[in-house]
Amino acid sequence: MRLKSAVVFFAGMCLFAANQVLAASPKDRCALPPSLRDEISKTYPRARPVSLADLDDYARKQYRKDFGTRCPGLVRVNFYGDGKPTWALLLVAKEGPKQKPELVVAHQLGNAWDIRSLDTADGAVAVWSEGPGKYEGTYEGKLIRAKNPAILIADYGSFTILYAWTGKEVEKIWLSD
Repeated sequence: MRLKSAVVFFAGMCLFAANQVLAASPKDRCALPPSLRDEISKTYPRARPVSLADLDDYARKQYRKDFGTRCPGLVRVNFYGDGKPTWALLLVAKEGPKQKPELVVAHQLGNAWDIRSLDTADGAVAVWSEGPGKYEGTYEGKLIRAKNPAILIADYGSFTILYAWTGKEVEKIWLSD
């Protein structure tokens, strides 16, 4: 009888622990590395990465179809091609009904972070990365040959914009509008 009680107790504790991990994971998916979180809070004191909760039902459904439960406002990307920790963040203000998302790239150089704002985009709801390659824009046939992974932002059903590092500067093209 004691063995059965111990097994039931152990199984219950495992289920409780698993439930706690699952309940905490959506928030954790948008957690920044501590040193980057500290730097972002200095530069953007009222901002945080876009989360699944920020998306409307249509965008959330489309995003989950494409990326599962990953954080829509945060992606690790080798944007500069040097292998150093680099994050693309789609930041929004912590409060306020009119949120204008800002795309920021944070590149760790030694113990410091080089944080650069790439753009602001009304309606942008997600950021992700695509591999190196040739990308053709929707306007005037502009072409970007990305040597490194590129950063993309989108508003589902509206636009997709690509950003690529050329070695000297960031280029931008609209992939859809």
